[in-house]
Amino acid sequence: MATDIGVAYEDLRRRAAELAAIGQRDRGAALLVAAGDHAGASELLERVCDFAGAAREALAAEDPARAALMAALGGDEALAREALDVLSATAPRDAALRVAADLAARGFARHAGALFAALGAHAAAAEAFTAAQDPRRAAESFELAGRPADGARVLEAALRRRPGDAAAWLALGELLARHGRTEAAVRALQQLPPSSAERARALPLLCRCLRDLGLEDAARTVHDELSQLHPRGQEAPSAPGVAPGGPAAAPSPAGPAPAGPLLFGRYETLREVTATPHARVVEARDRITAERVAVKIFAGAALGAGRDALLRFEREARALAQLRHPNVVALRAYHPEGPAMVLAWMAGGSLIERLRGEPVAPARAVEIACALLSALGEAHRLGILHRDVKPSNVLFDEIGTAHLADFGAAHLGDLSTTATAGAIGTFAYMSPEQRMGRPATLASDLYGAGAVLAELLTGEPPAPAVGGQLDPAPSAVHPDLTAAHDAVVAALLAEDPAARPADAFEARRAITALPWPESPRPRLARASARPRSSEAPPSTTARLAATLEVGDGRDTEGRWRDAWLDRDVLVLQLDDATLARARAFARAGHAALPSILRVDLAAGEVWVAPPQGRALADEGRALTRGQRARLGEAIAALHAAGGAHGCIDGQHLYLYDGEVALAYPRQADGGVEELAARDLAALQELDRDALDEL
Repeated sequence: MATDIGVAYEDLRRRAAELAAIGQRDRGAALLVAAGDHAGASELLERVCDFAGAAREALAAEDPARAALMAALGGDEALAREALDVLSATAPRDAALRVAADLAARGFARHAGALFAALGAHAAAAEAFTAAQDPRRAAESFELAGRPADGARVLEAALRRRPGDAAAWLALGELLARHGRTEAAVRALQQLPPSSAERARALPLLCRCLRDLGLEDAARTVHDELSQLHPRGQEAPSAPGVAPGGPAAAPSPAGPAPAGPLLFGRYETLREVTATPHARVVEARDRITAERVAVKIFAGAALGAGRDALLRFEREARALAQLRHPNVVALRAYHPEGPAMVLAWMAGGSLIERLRGEPVAPARAVEIACALLSALGEAHRLGILHRDVKPSNVLFDEIGTAHLADFGAAHLGDLSTTATAGAIGTFAYMSPEQRMGRPATLASDLYGAGAVLAELLTGEPPAPAVGGQLDPAPSAVHPDLTAAHDAVVAALLAEDPAARPADAFEARRAITALPWPESPRPRLARASARPRSSEAPPSTTARLAATLEVGDGRDTEGRWRDAWLDRDVLVLQLDDATLARARAFARAGHAALPSILRVDLAAGEVWVAPPQGRALADEGRALTRGQRARLGEAIAALHAAGGAHGCIDGQHLYLYDGEVALAYPRQADGGVEELAARDLAALQELDRDALDEL
């Protein structure tokens, strides 16, 4: 019986094919449909190029993947949407993603993008829509993928090809506004022709952006234009994609006022921190990131201070834009219309405040000095002299890390042609050559770092070292300091610049080569009459164990909690190989490499700073070309210092605030040459995978 049915079915298919061959494909397909064979009917209709019919029959056969392809081939958009909707709702995600990739490979990028978007694969959708030359949907998908800069780039490229595309101008303005680029959003929205429908839709957003920038007259003009479009008090439509009250929407004139004046359409003023004749600094909250920031606003122009103050302000901004170092106060943004700099907020205050309080232990003083020297080393590498290193320009974040601030006196460019210091700097921390009006050099910055270290150790600003002698000498103030400690500090404060260390990294190596006491100087030290603590700090073990709660306090990677600074440290057992490797990392001194915080020969330990952020393996994406280049610089510096990493992989690469950093190698067996070869092979692999810059 089954055989008879099979024979009958084959006869039916043969008869259907014969009908199709003589032009009666509808009758042939109808025979198959009558027999319930929708899949067969779809195949028959495909052979005679009736792709829309094939798509309908594939849907009836519950094969949405085939239906989507047939509808795309036939150009039937309604059928394609229906098939894609069914596919995204019913098929396993992996299978649906494969269909989307197949559609993209066959040239149906628009359909692939729609399916990727429905599946939540926004990055793939963005790439597909870009290939389909649909910039607005590409920008939307890039934004959903967390890559708004790519979305803006796609829209800008489309507008270069078609400057009259009002819809693209509106989409660009909305995207920029949502991400705090208020000034750029205004420029985009002003490109809309007055007669376009998009102009009318953009007016509410344009009005809000102008008010955010403090351009009240322009905002009133736009508001009048909006009132003419809605003369009877009708509510103006919100700009699409910008939710009222969302991150990009400023309070309307009738809405609640922010905590303080809104600066540059983004930063809510919390309080004024300080003011000088040339600038004022306010603490503010970034509406976009919710981060606390310091907004430094130039004030010299209003006070008639002249061009020199403005040049100094702009010089500081240029220096910070080049410097990306964990011990330099980070520049978040620069607003030329202020002009103003937006800086990372330093919640821990300045070193001046700490010098007025309890004395610090020499070990802590050395940590601060090494942070300054690391920052100066990176600045000098880029051709930047600070020229004003002093306690008031040393700021601390919330976990106690020291950051170098105020590059307003900095000289940018060729270090061999530096200008004389003149009145730059504070006299007690100025090098002897600067005091005499001679050109500042990188040795002048080292003197400033040495002066800060000496004051931390003794409680008094130092005089230059004459004949290798300091007054006061650190060993005369602290009983656990020796002539070797005096000599290291005196080298930094040498009267002759040529007698100082060759560079910041050499100075740091000399300092860290010595053990430094963990207890502060005694109460009766020769220093100012500042209050002293009679209680010695805990031992190293107590320092690490004070905040530990589980077991011996270490996690599987050997991390401990430093109770003094409330931060994590990686503690390694010291042996010859570990010491040699740590010294190479310390000599390299690159910001993308882990910092060696401490080498305690007595305790047999090395302290290493763990990286911030998330491991690249957890991020699930590749490095950008800029990040790869920065990593290559770090490895080159490490190799030049006689070391190697040997474990450059997704578990050791970390991303934080857009920058890449390497964790200290967990397992790196082999000699330096073998590890260096592994490093180069890993870098080549990363080169192949590196993404274009945002």
